[in-house]
Amino acid sequence: MFKRIAVVNRGEAAVRLIRAVRELNAEQTGSDPITVIALHTEAERRAMFVRQADEGVVLRRTDAAATPYLDHAELARALQEARADAIWVGWGFVAEDPGFAEIVRDLGITFIGPSPEAMRLLGDKVEAKLLAEKVNVPVAPWSGGPVETRADARRHAHAIGYPLIIKARSGGGGRGIRKVWSEDELELALERTQGEAERSFGDPVVFIERLVTEARHVEVQVIADAHGNVWAPGVRDCSIQRKNQKVIEESSSPLMTKEQADHLRQVSAELVKAADYQGAATVEYLYQPEQKIFTFLEVNTRLQVEHPITEATTGIDLVKLQIQVAAGMPLPGECPAEFGHAVEARLNAEDADAGFAPAPGTVQMLKFPLGSGLRVDTGIAAGDVIPPDYDSMVA
Repeated sequence: MFKRIAVVNRGEAAVRLIRAVRELNAEQTGSDPITVIALHTEAERRAMFVRQADEGVVLRRTDAAATPYLDHAELARALQEARADAIWVGWGFVAEDPGFAEIVRDLGITFIGPSPEAMRLLGDKVEAKLLAEKVNVPVAPWSGGPVETRADARRHAHAIGYPLIIKARSGGGGRGIRKVWSEDELELALERTQGEAERSFGDPVVFIERLVTEARHVEVQVIADAHGNVWAPGVRDCSIQRKNQKVIEESSSPLMTKEQADHLRQVSAELVKAADYQGAATVEYLYQPEQKIFTFLEVNTRLQVEHPITEATTGIDLVKLQIQVAAGMPLPGECPAEFGHAVEARLNAEDADAGFAPAPGTVQMLKFPLGSGLRVDTGIAAGDVIPPDYDSMVA
């Protein structure tokens, strides 16, 4: 088992890792406890995740990236100063960055997650779709590869039919996506999507697929070890969204039968196994209830914000499993069955009167609900400062 885990994240995500490590330490009597080192900015010295960590290393601000949490060179320096033998990245920042995972590997540090090769394969939406087709995961009609020119776009659009959607090969977060309802919108949408993809992700490559309408957004939680075992413990419904960002999630999906959920689990496990994947991931689909049709959307090669509802309905701890799998341990026995139902709501520090713009500042009062069946994952307390530099989600 690891001795020193550095957390390359902040806020709620970092606190989640700290809690999991504390539980592992309590369970592993007779062995040295795991030390958690928080990498943080100078402004975050008093943040909750830094207070709760065993040690801290300050990330220096440089001109190489918008935030030190994205600066590969600075992160590498801090990891060496931390004397870490493993790192946990959670979600956001460098969680799906294969270039950073390679740097970590070159430093001789274990990346608690997939290999850079598996991350590239499944993080590339074009390659992921091609692999999905090979293992019979349902895929919507699409261009079958990248679309580069206007002529390519017109040819594929004619074969696929309207409405369609143009998507960036890389990235996510609702960027690099445009719906096209008719032929006269196609060329402008192609140029704008390519430009946005280049600006947002440094990769202008896009593809085209049929627009799936009146669909639910469902996803399968998977975790795989180095011994050929793959669990697919939870199927979640994440259809309530705002600006392509999930707001309310629940497990399991209220519109799917057990047979449908079991089928999605099976094909999702086969997909990550075909990619020689190790660690936690989420396979996302669109589901049209009236036609009872599923279509593959993408794979997120990391843990998701909404993972707690799978934990609540299976009794497993996905973060502890991530650490154990990365340490070479096999998944313990059979995948637990789902039970009950769980709903997660995201709490964002935003100003509703200003179009839900982020509302940073000092937390004057904070009181979360308590009681049986309730769980709150957060990285803030009363008196803490919510900075303007990061995502507005605080719990």
